Amino acid sequence: MNHFFARLMMPRLLGAGCAAVVAGLLALVPVPGLATAPDLAALAATPRWQSLMHVNPGATLRGIGSSYVDDADFFLSDQGKRSAVAELRASVAALRAPGSAARCRFPARYRFLAEALGWQEAAPLAHCEDYQQWREQMPTGQLVLVFPAAYLNSPSSMFGHTLLRLDAKPNPDSVWLSKAINFGAQAGAADNSFFYIWRGLAGGYPGQFSVTAYAEKIRDYAFVENRDMWEYALNLDADEMDWVVRHLWELRGINFDYYFFDENCSYRLLELVKVGRPTAPLSQELRFAELPVNTVRALDDAGLMADRRYRPSKAREVAARAARLDAQARGLAVALRDDPSVAATPAFENRPSEQRRRIAELAYRALRLEHREGARNPDVAADSLALLRIVQRNAAPPSAPVSAPSAPESGHDTQMASVGAGRQDGRDFVSLGYRLTYHDLFDPLPGFLPGAAIEGLNINLRFDEVDGVSLETLDLINIRSLAPRDAFTQPISWFVHTGLEQAPVADSERALGGFIQGGPGASWRVGDLLPYVFGVARLESVSGVDPAMALGAGAEAGIVYQANVVQWGVHARWLKFTPHFSRLRTGAVVNVPVSRDNALRGECGRETRDSDAVNSCSVSFRHFFD
Repeated sequence: MNHFFARLMMPRLLGAGCAAVVAGLLALVPVPGLATAPDLAALAATPRWQSLMHVNPGATLRGIGSSYVDDADFFLSDQGKRSAVAELRASVAALRAPGSAARCRFPARYRFLAEALGWQEAAPLAHCEDYQQWREQMPTGQLVLVFPAAYLNSPSSMFGHTLLRLDAKPNPDSVWLSKAINFGAQAGAADNSFFYIWRGLAGGYPGQFSVTAYAEKIRDYAFVENRDMWEYALNLDADEMDWVVRHLWELRGINFDYYFFDENCSYRLLELVKVGRPTAPLSQELRFAELPVNTVRALDDAGLMADRRYRPSKAREVAARAARLDAQARGLAVALRDDPSVAATPAFENRPSEQRRRIAELAYRALRLEHREGARNPDVAADSLALLRIVQRNAAPPSAPVSAPSAPESGHDTQMASVGAGRQDGRDFVSLGYRLTYHDLFDPLPGFLPGAAIEGLNINLRFDEVDGVSLETLDLINIRSLAPRDAFTQPISWFVHTGLEQAPVADSERALGGFIQGGPGASWRVGDLLPYVFGVARLESVSGVDPAMALGAGAEAGIVYQANVVQWGVHARWLKFTPHFSRLRTGAVVNVPVSRDNALRGECGRETRDSDAVNSCSVSFRHFFD
């Protein structure tokens, strides 16, 4: 009986066991549209979501752990700025339903959640007509970092600038249809340069991303502002490009805080690239000052660079063409620029056809450069057409591209520390220095604009047996622009300098005082020499000196030599002050690079107040770092 019962029940037991096994196996197979409850906290901590939320990982000092975005329209949760998890939960709720309007606002977030949570739809964004139309206009073949070099006549571009370019395909023959991605402060049109710098340092402006035609940027930077441009193709693939473009739509009209030194155009572009490749090491370390050249280096160090191209400014093109001609030919080009009828003179007609073309091309480009701004002038247009006809009726010489200078990222790092020793009026001293940024006229030249110097927060301390430790100088801002003049361009050189320094007072003594000084001038280029002159005005207040304020005026003259192997200079400045005393400062500097980021410097100077004089000489070792 028991045996019969066992035979009767065995098939049923086996069937139930098989059914349980099958059910267990089916439970392991992913089914479209079904997913176990996700760990939203872990999902919010992933690099991609952190990048989409622009969470500060500690790269800058303000708001660590919170989003850099300062705009309620970017967040679906009231806690979204401070909590990536809260924003993820709100995004799941808003984006889950098919046809959701939030999907049209946040296509990158939707893609992230759809891939992470297993949402599967054939056309999840088909109802987003505005996004689809915008997306069709966006080239997605290649992302390029563009670095317009330093432009000292604009406070926002003194250190250079960075933007991104979207190309339709890799290595395009033309970029006139490309799009430029820019991040900038939303400054008022009436804000002057000083107000712009002050508010930029204090975070007084919102910053926004914008997308424009790249052709406009070429005109603005390479033509109007005479800035060289460096273009670095990035190696993002099609999938990574899709993330960037989707997120760019999400950032339209969205405000960020803008800070001149760290949360600026360069840092924001690193964040955008990181959306495409969130594992790239672009924002792990503290970035106290994010200069454009540091952004170039960060992308290079992260292995994102694929190619580099140099685009010279119009002024550099004119200078390169002029350098290929002798002095008489250059003189003919100047005359032809001013009066195209010079082409009928024997001085021009007797030259070989190829040389006539070179001269006429130089005259044409120089005329265009001279009148690059302002309303269209009919006379200038007629002269331009006449010069083009002269060019066309002469034989074309072999083309000669403009040689590229050293790339920006090849230059020394932007912070500097120094240690030195010297002697001043019979007393030995030791000096320590630190400079936050960036470059002076005698630092190693490769990678930097010749004749341009920008120093911010430059501190120099001295120690001797009599005074102990004392503050020798504190430069808050020290900017010099030696823009050489020639027959084709006539720029104005200028400088501005403010801070604290030891100034000579009576009986060869010195005292700490605050000052601001500056003025316009002119400079020229003779080989590697830059002779210059400045008119100088100075307002100062020196501790313990009566009267409390002194206003002076005078002049400065000097020579700067800039080459790769050595830099040196001499200068003399004379000022007459309102309290009826005068001051003469003379000095010499020699700088010898020993590597990219190390140099030896020697300095000697003499400063007199009426008949009292202070003499000093020193030597220092300077190390550059980021």
